[in-house]
Amino acid sequence: MSDKPLRPEKTKRKQDVFTLLVELGRDPEDDLPTGATGAALLVYAAGVDEAEAVRETVAVLKTAGVAPLNVTSYGTLDARLAAGDTVPDEERELMGRALAENAVIVAQKTWFSEEAENE
Repeated sequence: MSDKPLRPEKTKRKQDVFTLLVELGRDPEDDLPTGATGAALLVYAAGVDEAEAVRETVAVLKTAGVAPLNVTSYGTLDARLAAGDTVPDEERELMGRALAENAVIVAQKTWFSEEAENE
């Protein structure tokens, strides 16, 4: 009998946190305010790459009963800093929490309404 393992050991890929802007449409199950036509969420999501962070975010939001329409990624903290963004300590703390908990953290919500669109 051989001493070789049956499966090669998987190397764990390092996760990072991505800043995502998610646009939401309406869904009968959502809890958006009456009169809202949609919303935007600023999200920090952990993932081994951008695609995984987006997939996990969309899955979590669908489970919550909202309708993601579009996701825009602003990249990792390093990418944002390289682009010249100023990232306050509060945001960095939320990013750290998303990484530590392997989570999707909603940092900001903005509701859209026809009234706001007509102004």
